[in-house]
Amino acid sequence: MALLPLAEAVSRFLFDRGIPGSGPFVQHLTLWVAFLGAALAAREGKLLGLSTGQFLPEGKRRDVARVISSTVGAMAAALLCRAAVDLIVVERSAGTEVAAGLPIWVAQLVMPIGFALIAWRLVWRAADRWPGRAVAAGGLVIGAVLGQFPQWLEGWPVWPGLLLVIVATALGGPIFAALGGAAVYLFMIEGVPVAAVPVETYRLAVSPLLPAIPLFTLAGFLLAQGNASQRLVRVFRSLYGWIPGGTAVVTTIVCAFFTVLTGGSGVTILALGGLLFGALQADRYREGFSLGLLTASGSLGLLFPPALPLILYGIVAQVPIRDLFIGGLIPGILLVALVAAWGVREGVKSGAGRQAFSLPEAASALWAAKWELLLPFVVLVAIFGGFVTLVEAAALTVLYAFIAQVFVHKDLSLRGDLFRVLTETMVLIGGVLIILAVAMGLTSYMVDAQVPSRMLEWVQNYIQSPLVFLLCLNILLLIVGCLMDIFSAIVVVVPLIVPLGVAFGVDPVHLGIIFVANLELGYLTPPVGLNLFLAAYRFDRPLLTIWRAALPMLAILGIGVLLITYLPPMTLGLLELIGRQ
Repeated sequence: MALLPLAEAVSRFLFDRGIPGSGPFVQHLTLWVAFLGAALAAREGKLLGLSTGQFLPEGKRRDVARVISSTVGAMAAALLCRAAVDLIVVERSAGTEVAAGLPIWVAQLVMPIGFALIAWRLVWRAADRWPGRAVAAGGLVIGAVLGQFPQWLEGWPVWPGLLLVIVATALGGPIFAALGGAAVYLFMIEGVPVAAVPVETYRLAVSPLLPAIPLFTLAGFLLAQGNASQRLVRVFRSLYGWIPGGTAVVTTIVCAFFTVLTGGSGVTILALGGLLFGALQADRYREGFSLGLLTASGSLGLLFPPALPLILYGIVAQVPIRDLFIGGLIPGILLVALVAAWGVREGVKSGAGRQAFSLPEAASALWAAKWELLLPFVVLVAIFGGFVTLVEAAALTVLYAFIAQVFVHKDLSLRGDLFRVLTETMVLIGGVLIILAVAMGLTSYMVDAQVPSRMLEWVQNYIQSPLVFLLCLNILLLIVGCLMDIFSAIVVVVPLIVPLGVAFGVDPVHLGIIFVANLELGYLTPPVGLNLFLAAYRFDRPLLTIWRAALPMLAILGIGVLLITYLPPMTLGLLELIGRQ
């Protein structure tokens, strides 16, 4: 996936022509990465789910919840597997090709294989003993039978199946099963062929811009798994460690940098949390402040280019991604500045330690981290200079990070570390992309059922002021952000709110930045914000302790989100100055 776009860019530069079939092959490789990665995530028990299941006490209740959620998940995966088989049968009879004589149906084989492997793993991990696994296997069988005879459900009421999905998801079931299972069930009771869901799955997976997401994530993992974080911490401490709250400011900037590339706040908290928490404690910052700062900083980089949520939002909402990149710069700086300012306040209040400024140390640290510091400039110049496409820029980022970490710094070895990094990246990307893929099926159903137009009609009947609409939107997105990961929220919710934004005269770019900023805030919202659970796991602290620690940051970032929402020039000013795409 990385080599083909690079070869395409070089060929276009040297010979003024690309490589035939390069784009379609990379797109279909994304499909394979998504489903094989999801199968790996299922094997390791890392399919994304709501955090609500953690509220159950250890013991029999949690074991029963795991069996129930796995049973429904296996049923949904079996249904999706059968639906994917139906799609392949249709594509095989059509005889269409990817490129170079490769039939599309061959490339699509990974879909039923992936769903089948996921279903099996959900059965196996449903319990530690065979009776629980047997119950989950019953769900798999039921899903397979219903997939064979979908007419049995035609005309059923909507609520029984959706209630079952909601309960299983609340008990900790995988999100992909909730979205995909709901989509298949709704289509079945309407008498629509279940292949409608994998059709939408395939359509998203082969989007020309989607390969940028796994490629940028791989680059971020290469940096995070090496010693790039230590070098960057050293740089920023040498530059800003002398000011009050310097270590807190450094923590904020370093977390934002890594979140930009990995696209997920969870990766930042898990990968950098130990190093940065130790640095804060060494400089005598209060434990509560340190926990809250790291919990909040893990999602600060999602408004900076080339942040993955901005890319996906552009794909789904059909907004130019370049415009989103430009529009997110000032709002992103605002949120980072607010958190950093709170760190300065804490430094003054608590008398936290500082590091005396030393020009030789600063110069030495800058030189040691020059490869990491140059990376954002290389990527942005390549994109905004028009030298490469977004996917080619992502591939260039992978090559850059690979050379820097393996050959220049030698932080990673080719034999041992590289395979581990690739596997971890595929697990994360598979867990995310499988949700996006099946969520497209649910979105398709909602469009067919005219849900967006009905929502628009209802909102216009009860809300006339654009300001009131934006406030209601903030509240809605805050709730969505604490219940769903940002990627699945984009696919499911964006098609619903875009028509509303147009009706109330909200600029599409401004709406996109509002959306991502609110979802960042949702990560910190009790009781089930994702960052809260990740921080509790990473720092081995009670969840209630993390809640209390995150509340000041939630309030500070909430002020920032309101400023972004009600001051459109903050988003659109730079864009108007530079010019829209």
